[in-house]
Amino acid sequence: MSEPVPKKGLADKLEKKRKRQADESTEDKPEAATAAPAAAQDGPSKKKRKNKKNKKKTEDDVTNQDRKDGIDQSIGRMNGSLLADYFAQRAKKLDKELSAVELNDISVPESAFLDTTSFESTRSLEQLPAFLKKFSPKGADLSKSSQKEGTPHTLVISAAALRAADVVRALRSFQNKESIVGKLFAKHIKLEEAKQFLQRARTGIGAGTPQRLSDLLESGTLKVDELERIVIDGSHIDQKQRGIFDMKETHLPLLKLLTRPELRDRYGSKKNKIQILMF
Repeated sequence: MSEPVPKKGLADKLEKKRKRQADESTEDKPEAATAAPAAAQDGPSKKKRKNKKNKKKTEDDVTNQDRKDGIDQSIGRMNGSLLADYFAQRAKKLDKELSAVELNDISVPESAFLDTTSFESTRSLEQLPAFLKKFSPKGADLSKSSQKEGTPHTLVISAAALRAADVVRALRSFQNKESIVGKLFAKHIKLEEAKQFLQRARTGIGAGTPQRLSDLLESGTLKVDELERIVIDGSHIDQKQRGIFDMKETHLPLLKLLTRPELRDRYGSKKNKIQILMF
């Protein structure tokens, strides 16, 4: 028969148990205290993300306010300095893998741009002839062309072939038998057909898209010896609210075209100068 456990021994065991529970409770408190600051840290982080989201929304609202009736009005308010920076920023956004060297190679210098911010009329196609007249030298006859075939004095660059076709129609007032407004875009016009046109026709103004113009320059049929101005149809936006600077497939080819050596070397030059006009 086993002996009963003394009351004192039982009391000691209960006391030890209480102390152990008290110690465990004390150890748990720092963890709770640590969790509180962590929760506090989450607060500012969430607030920062919310502020960033609100800022982006505000920027989008501003952009939407500038874009209406198929025209991005903000483009016409940019001078040469702003345009040069805008071109580079858009390139970086559309192709994040561009290195600093590659970006520099396709950067258009500020000196290339003629300031057209003084043009107060809406930059719609109906106003394009008036725009060209305003920013051409006094007495210049835009309906004249070089004696050499395929040698325009003006190129107008649009994002898409359909838009370029509309540009051709808008510039018909400058066309005559001796100076045709050239259709230098791909819609229903094969590259070989465009080459043949430039080889046989005198054209004062050519309207086209970035890649097609580059291809024609590369072929040697489009000559820029007497080119005076490049007009970028930059204010126009399509039904999806996209302009020539908003799409990788148009903006990057545009930059590569504008920075070709035969063009770039003449920006800001005193002799045989080429200027870029933003319409």
